[in-house]
Amino acid sequence: MSRIGKSPVTIPAGVTVSVADGIITVKGKNGQLTQEFSDVTVTVEGDLVQVERSSDHKDQRAKHGLYRSLINNMIIGVTDGFTKSLELVGVGYRASNQGQKLDLALGYSHNIVLEIASEVTLETISEKGKNPIVKLTSFDKQLLGQVAAKIRGFRKPEPYKGKGVKFVGEVLRRKAGKSA
Repeated sequence: MSRIGKSPVTIPAGVTVSVADGIITVKGKNGQLTQEFSDVTVTVEGDLVQVERSSDHKDQRAKHGLYRSLINNMIIGVTDGFTKSLELVGVGYRASNQGQKLDLALGYSHNIVLEIASEVTLETISEKGKNPIVKLTSFDKQLLGQVAAKIRGFRKPEPYKGKGVKFVGEVLRRKAGKSA
């Protein structure tokens, strides 16, 4: 039995969870999220959501813990939300935003302008003497991760000097470089 899948998800006050023909909908103060599911049964009893599987088939075992985690992330998202921060490490690397447009200067011959989805709140922090930070906030964890990965993919951190776009708190594997 999946240790993650068998534990129930508690529904906090102010959040409504409804299940109808293979789709679970979670509504809260931050927004509404939907998720399709298959091979498992999802039941809502009072303030608990229980995910159960009918057999020990490999597909059902794999999806048991997955859907429980997805439902838990949906409930956390509509109540608290998620935040990811990216740090731009490098000389001349800058970030600015105009509404939902992110403008990045990452050492290329041109600036990169990226239109961010409306569900993601964008904030850029530029302090003198510190690396610029791009702060992303959303109630949808999956979308937030996709947007953050796309921004990081424009200039991944390199192992010698650590230049590039990295997550705040990310530990990079550094190399020594050439010896004299």
